[in-house]
Amino acid sequence: MNRVRPSIDTDSEPRTESVKAFRSPTPARRVWSRFRQQRLGYWSLIVFLVAFAASLAAPLWSNDKPLAVRYDGHLYFPLFKDYPETVFGGDFPSPADYLDPYIRHRFDTPGNFAIYPPNPYYYDTLNYFAKVPNPAPPSRQNWLGTDQNGRDLFARLVYGFRVSVEFGLVLTAIGTILGVLAGAVQGYFGGRVDIVGQRLIEIWSAMPELYLLIIFASIFEPGFILLIVLLSLFGWIGLSDYVRAEFLRNRNQDYVLAARAMGLSNWQIIWRHVLPNSLTPVITFLPFRMSGSILALTSLDFLGLGVPPPTPSLGELLAQGKGNLDAWWISMSTFGVLVVTLLLLTFMGDALRNALDTRISDAMKAGGNQ
Repeated sequence: MNRVRPSIDTDSEPRTESVKAFRSPTPARRVWSRFRQQRLGYWSLIVFLVAFAASLAAPLWSNDKPLAVRYDGHLYFPLFKDYPETVFGGDFPSPADYLDPYIRHRFDTPGNFAIYPPNPYYYDTLNYFAKVPNPAPPSRQNWLGTDQNGRDLFARLVYGFRVSVEFGLVLTAIGTILGVLAGAVQGYFGGRVDIVGQRLIEIWSAMPELYLLIIFASIFEPGFILLIVLLSLFGWIGLSDYVRAEFLRNRNQDYVLAARAMGLSNWQIIWRHVLPNSLTPVITFLPFRMSGSILALTSLDFLGLGVPPPTPSLGELLAQGKGNLDAWWISMSTFGVLVVTLLLLTFMGDALRNALDTRISDAMKAGGNQ
């Protein structure tokens, strides 16, 4: 009796492996892929992150203290510990001034050495041994010159940029959380909650923010924390309107009705379903909120209502440039740093908006294929 041998499909195994190997990219990966296609915004992000990382590591390459010192057979690390002048052959027990020619001469003797950062100035360093009156123009000792107090301008810009970005990040994070929370509650529940919330926000937004800053600055000592608190009281209002509109649009979608039918609570529906589908305006506005926060700090520092001296500040340097018009290097370099920072954030925001808008991305793909 002849047995019929079943036919074997030799292509089934490779086809199964190819199906298993192919996985659809997640929405986040698709957005990142579209963002990388925006070359200007992508490279702006790279430049911004590199500049911010360099500013965070500024004490390693812009400091008035040597990274390491070998003196009389011993190793010292002034960057991490203060040493009196007497340790290096000085006469006084006060902290050593490493810009002092006498101390530098001691380090140059045989058997001794000191490793200085590329820019041997901190943001508040005063060089008492400078030979040029302040403000001094750019030179080999001070790459961008000095300000009216004799402090190195390059160091002030580096640390001022770091303070501005940190201020922008904190203020953006707090404003985003408050704005999303207020907009989500109004948009999801609607009705009386929405009406009462809108009226309260209108009343609160009518408060004179600048006058409040002036009043509190006269009562309390201006500082980083006080500015964060005061600006956070008003910085969330604009974002809450966009989040509210998204929640009003998404709360009646089919997936929300299905989640309610399954017995999920309101907060579970908000957190798991409505909020992820309403984050497009939130993510899009993050770079623009950052630039707005940096401009707010710069403006307050320019008016003298910002961070107290000697904290490095771009606004304080702009005020110095206004008061010393002949010292062109102060205003020009500060204005350049501020403009480049805002341009990078603007390019990032435009690229992020295009990446989140699938219609723009599909049109760009079609144009590229043609």
